[in-house]
Amino acid sequence: MMNSARPNNGNGKIRSIVFDFDGTLAELLLDFALMKSNLGTLVEKYLPGPVAPPSLPALEWLEELATAIGHRDGTAAEDFRREAHRMISEMEMEAAHHGRLFSFTRPLLTELRQLGLSAAIITRNCERAVRLVFPDLEDYCRAFLARDHVPLVKPHPDHLLRALDAMGSDSATSMMVGDHPLDIRTGKNAGILTAGVATGKTTPGELSRSGAHWTANNCMDLFRELKAAGWI
Repeated sequence: MMNSARPNNGNGKIRSIVFDFDGTLAELLLDFALMKSNLGTLVEKYLPGPVAPPSLPALEWLEELATAIGHRDGTAAEDFRREAHRMISEMEMEAAHHGRLFSFTRPLLTELRQLGLSAAIITRNCERAVRLVFPDLEDYCRAFLARDHVPLVKPHPDHLLRALDAMGSDSATSMMVGDHPLDIRTGKNAGILTAGVATGKTTPGELSRSGAHWTANNCMDLFRELKAAGWI
């Protein structure tokens, strides 16, 4: 489904697609509420009193906590940051061991390549977890940027713009696809087209309200809709 405001990218053709990974191309059962709970437990070693998790995502909260610790002890802040990232990576790897690509992922990426489109993956997940689920991703994608590869993760536009640069892609003919409003915000922050897919925990309505130009049940349905409408 396309929002009523038709996007305009010049020639009306999409030539590059940047995909989120978890919930978009793969099913990874990562418990973010538990991750934040674990962060809250860990920080009790460094800050007095219980710390209630905010609405911030885990990675952003981690940095906020590290800053608070750093005001008291810079060395302790780095110790906390290392422990926290190790804990998060362990949770990501555990989820990856039970994860899987969606059945449409490889066929879709193959068809995009056959049509001459460039594909990339950007994710807040760690590289090792993604490669455990998708070990042959280089056969399908021209760029892959995990959390390990960038100084600023999405929704900061730098994450997405680095992927476009790695592909040699023009932002005017590119699209960001993801299963969460954060992915839509990433695309908007970078000034490109956006699409939301309901293969994660977010409904099509929520994705549409986040400002996605298109919403679909999954990436293959999205591809078929774009192709039928002449966008691909």
